[in-house]
Amino acid sequence: MGRGSIIGAMPASLDGRLVVAISSRALFDFEEENRLFEASDDRAYMQLQLERLDRPARPGVAFSLVHKLLAFNALAPLTEVVILSRNDPVSGMRVFRSAQHYGLSIERGVFTRGQNPWRYLKPLNAHLFLSANEPDVRSALDAGVPAARVYPHSARASDAHPNEVRIAFDGDAVLFSDEAERVFRHGGLDAFQAHERDLCATPLAPGPFKPLLEALQRLQRASTEDGMRVRTALVTARSAPAHERAIRTLMDWHIDVDEAMFLGGLPKGAFLREFEPDFFFDDQTGHCENAVEHVPSGHVASGVTNAIA
Repeated sequence: MGRGSIIGAMPASLDGRLVVAISSRALFDFEEENRLFEASDDRAYMQLQLERLDRPARPGVAFSLVHKLLAFNALAPLTEVVILSRNDPVSGMRVFRSAQHYGLSIERGVFTRGQNPWRYLKPLNAHLFLSANEPDVRSALDAGVPAARVYPHSARASDAHPNEVRIAFDGDAVLFSDEAERVFRHGGLDAFQAHERDLCATPLAPGPFKPLLEALQRLQRASTEDGMRVRTALVTARSAPAHERAIRTLMDWHIDVDEAMFLGGLPKGAFLREFEPDFFFDDQTGHCENAVEHVPSGHVASGVTNAIA
């Protein structure tokens, strides 16, 4: 019986897995090739990728995150990584070859040759989409999928925690709604602190990345004590007394985070350097640009801060 017959008899399913969709530029360092694409046309880009078919691409900004998430599958299929790229199918061959070179068990990919790939996120039931293309990220967020624009020049993740995937999240407009951020923008810090103090017992509405945090918690519960683990951190500009509403919101969601940093506006980069995440998500480009010197980072184009006039 051929493989096609087997697949026809036993439909594949990603149910129950944490699914990450990722562009080729987020997974691998294709910045040199991308400059040719932007300066010329996709045929020159395709030809260059074909010429380099047997040359593995260097790891990109999200490589460590993907490598560690796939390591959860040692005993059971808990995670899935799918290439979702504006690349053409010919260039996609190099992506798969590079993944195979590094031992990444990536089997699925969608290559759209310049078209917006976000519409394929729903059939994948993706919990996260990482791309270097901001319009694609915004489209994904509009469709209800956690998504971030990666900074390809970010510092690469530390290799100090090989058995632990570490992810850091900003709070407002990322894990939580932008409700409090709107108060801050219109009334300043005093209005923000008073608003959060008065509503400390009222949970914040979910932000775009709550589904990812929930999926990570399920992954943590499904993992074994001697296998891969998940460690999460909330890294926020909030400070006391506004910290309480954030903590109570997570409690109301029955979600645990391992570390919480209430920095009161201090630059986040140095703190993230000490936490050593495989990825950090924030809605403010200033925080992201401060973080990229230290850790892999992604911008979440969500909330009032990122509203397009």
